[in-house]
Amino acid sequence: MSVPQYRKVAALTLAAGLGLSPAACSTKSDDSGAAGGKVTITVDCQPVGAQKELLKNWNDDVAAFQQQNPDIVVRSVSVGEQCNNPPDFTARLAGGTVTDVFYGYMTDLAQVLDSGQAMDITDYVGKDTIPTWDSVDPALKEVFTDGGKLYGVPVKNYSMGLVYNRALFQRAGLDPATPPKTWPEVRAAAKKISALGGGIAGYSEYSAGNTGGWHFTSLLYSQGGQVLTADGRKADINNPAGKQVLQNLRDMRYGDDSMGSRQLLQWGDLLTNAGAGKVGMFIGAPDATQAIVTQFQGRYQDWAMGPLPGQDGKALATLGGGEGYFFKKGLSPEQVRAGLKWIAYQKLTPGKGQFDYVRAKPQNYPVGLPQPLLFAAGSDAQKQEQELRKANANVDTANFAVFEANPVPIKGEPRNAQAIYAVLDAAMSGVLTNPDANIDALLSTAEGKINQLLAADS
Repeated sequence: MSVPQYRKVAALTLAAGLGLSPAACSTKSDDSGAAGGKVTITVDCQPVGAQKELLKNWNDDVAAFQQQNPDIVVRSVSVGEQCNNPPDFTARLAGGTVTDVFYGYMTDLAQVLDSGQAMDITDYVGKDTIPTWDSVDPALKEVFTDGGKLYGVPVKNYSMGLVYNRALFQRAGLDPATPPKTWPEVRAAAKKISALGGGIAGYSEYSAGNTGGWHFTSLLYSQGGQVLTADGRKADINNPAGKQVLQNLRDMRYGDDSMGSRQLLQWGDLLTNAGAGKVGMFIGAPDATQAIVTQFQGRYQDWAMGPLPGQDGKALATLGGGEGYFFKKGLSPEQVRAGLKWIAYQKLTPGKGQFDYVRAKPQNYPVGLPQPLLFAAGSDAQKQEQELRKANANVDTANFAVFEANPVPIKGEPRNAQAIYAVLDAAMSGVLTNPDANIDALLSTAEGKINQLLAADS
C-alpha cells in the first residue's frame, strides 16, 4: 500500500462521470459491452467529489480519450471505500460488484484469483493496446502474473522512506539536509521535535485499519527481517528483528513521550496531523507529501524525504508496493482491448493522464516527486517521463535528493498481505497504547494468528 499508493481515505462516494446518471454508472455492464456499435466499459476509482481538480482532470481525460477512440465509451464509477479500504474491496469481490476494469493493490492478486473475478488478459496486452508496454518494469508485470498468465496492469509503484518536516527540524535545531540514518537517530530527533510542545509528535505511526501492519512490515524489513519464512508457509516475526521494531516504538512512545498521546491512527489521521504541522517524522512513500498538501492543507516546502533508517546503519531493505487494474471475468475481447487502451492513456503514457505534468504544475499538484516508478531505467518511456518531470517540476527536488541518492533494496509485500496486516495492527496498537505491553506476547499471538491464516489458505 502507498499512500499503497495506500488506498486513501475518502469522505464521499460519487457515482458520476461526464454527466452520466447514477444508473449509467452502475458497476454492471450489458452482456456484450456494446451499444449503438460502440464498446462500453465501466472503470472504478474515479476521484471523489471532494477532489475537484482531480475529478475534472479525470473527466477531461475521459472526454479526450473518447474523442480519440470514438468507438469506446468509458463509464466512470467512484466507489469510495473500495479504493481506500481493503475489507470493502474484499466484500465487493465476494459480492461480484466490481466494475469491468477494477483497481487493486499489488497484493490483491491472490484474493482476486480466489474470487473467480479475474480475467486472463495475456493475449490482449501488447504495443497495439499499451504502446509503452515494453518500457514497463518487468518486475511490476510479474506481480500481476500467475502461472505464466497476466491478470492485471501496474499503474503505480513506490518504496518507503523517512518523510520529515523541514520546518520542524529547523525549529528543533536539526539540520533539514541531514535526516536521521538510524532508528536511534530517529529517536533522538523525535525527542527534540516533541520538546517544541504544542501537541507536536516528533515521530508518528499507524496502528489501525491494516496500516499498522503495513508499517510494521517496512520497519521489520529495515531490520533485515521478513514477515514470512522463505517458503511462505509460516510467520517469521517473533524474533530479535520483530522485537526491535516494537521496542523502538515503545521507547519513543513511553520512554521519551515523543509520539503524542493520540494513537490508533489510520492513514488520514496521521496525514491530517502532518498537514497541520503537528508531525515531525513518519515513514511513507514520496506521494505522502502530495496527500499532505492536496488533501490536508499542508505546504510542499515543509516536507522532505530520506531513505528508510536502519538499526545501526543503512536499512537492510524497505517495503515496496503499488497498485494496478484487473479485468472482470466474462468481458468481450473488445471490452478488454478498450480497457487496456484507457489504462494506457490515463496511466502509462508520458504527457497524458497521471503524467500530464504541464497540466498538473499550475494546479499545485506535485511535479518532481520520485514516483511513480513504473518504467524500467533507461527505457524510452522512462526517459520521456523523466524529462517532462524535470521540465515542469513545481516542488524542490532537492528535498528528495537524499532519498534518491541512497536507494535501499526493495522487498515486496508478503502474500495474504492485507489479512496479515490486520493481525499485525494488534501488535502495533498494543505497544503504542499500553506501557506495560509484553512485546514477546504480542508477537507470539500475532505469529499464531498469521500461521492460522496461512494454514487455512494452503
